[in-house]
This record gives sequence, structure tokens and C-alpha cells, in this order.
Amino acid sequence: MTPLGERIRVLREERGVSQKQMAAAIGVSAAYLSALEHGKRGVPSWPLIQKIIGYFNIIWDDAEDLQRLAENSHPKVKIDTAGLSPAATELANLLAEKIGRISETDIQRVTALLREIPSAK
Repeated sequence: MTPLGERIRVLREERGVSQKQMAAAIGVSAAYLSALEHGKRGVPSWPLIQKIIGYFNIIWDDAEDLQRLAENSHPKVKIDTAGLSPAATELANLLAEKIGRISETDIQRVTALLREIPSAK
């Protein structure tokens, strides 16, 4: 499951909405919505994200958070380390190799550390 999929599921459950009901309201199939929730689909298009935001009547910071979750929810990540240091390539490969064995606590710690690094604009 991706961060976006998890958030959509929580929002649906909080409001007592089925996948079928939500899918019909935002113009996708229930199968697509299920695949999105389970991380079997990539990041949805911006118009679909806007439909989800509108469907749940999400505003301001919560809408931005949902958009950020969507941007960080691609289930098959590719990291291009061409032109970076050998250490960067090693880091990317170690993460790919060991991600399934890292504890949730350590994942949260590493994620917090990485979020502190400013994004390139």
C-alpha cells in the first residue's frame, strides 16, 4: 500500500463510503480505485487528485498534504545516480536491497532525516 492509498482508505472509512460509491463519484472504476489504494497503480493524474480532494471536501493544508502523499506514492521507484558520487550509488542500492527488512521505526527516522533536506527548486 502507498501513502496515498492508505490515506484514501482512511478517508473513505471515516466517512463510511465504499470503493464503489467513491469510484462512481470521481469517474473511475472500483477496480482502479482498489488498485490505487493497494499500491498497484502509480501516482494518479493531477485532475484525479483534484477530484479526490473535492470528493472529500478537503481544504488548505490537508489538500496540500494529500497532493504531497500522491507525489511520494509511486510504488516502483527508480533512482538515477548517474553523475553522483559512488557513495550515493551505494546508498541507493543498499536501500533497494534492504528496504523490506528495515523496521517501521527506522523507516520513520530515515524519512524524517530526509525531509529535513531542502528540495531543489
